Amino acid sequence: MVKIAALNGLSFLKKIGNSLRLLPMAVAVLFLVSSCAASRNAADERAALSKRMGIEITKKDNIKLYKQVSSWLGVRYRLGGNTKSGVDCSGFADAIYKDVYGIKLHRTVEDIYSDDCRRIRKGKLREGDLVFFRTDGKRSKKPNHVGVYLKNGKFAHASTSKGVEVNSLDKEYYRNTFIKGGRVK
Repeated sequence: MVKIAALNGLSFLKKIGNSLRLLPMAVAVLFLVSSCAASRNAADERAALSKRMGIEITKKDNIKLYKQVSSWLGVRYRLGGNTKSGVDCSGFADAIYKDVYGIKLHRTVEDIYSDDCRRIRKGKLREGDLVFFRTDGKRSKKPNHVGVYLKNGKFAHASTSKGVEVNSLDKEYYRNTFIKGGRVK
């Protein structure tokens, strides 16, 4: 009887040993499956954001920037506003910079333009740069409107007529009112 119990115990230990040898393979398979699912979820998220914003978003893009901008789309314009119940252009730019980059911008377009960034040409714009406009018809080179550059000539901003939206720098109105780009210091 003792001999049978010992044999059963030995058999049990052999099974555990075989299972332990398979453990690294099981962990690797589990990791692979979960990373494929995460990859698929990230791709689905990029596809949804791309559709919502009208811009193809890839793995190389700053997904946090696009998620934040997307969460603001459609928020109505409100002069002096800086919340999702109403926002103006400088309030929007400041909110994006705080949430995405941890940087606090000045509150007015002129101060952001003069104090928070160095000027860059349109052809040098990169994701996250600021774009400045003079939209009131005056010939002054001081901007009165700001947006956040995304990519491929597209930028997000709080327009007085439609609230937060994505537009193209190639659109005639923005092409004619564009002053400079700005890279935050």
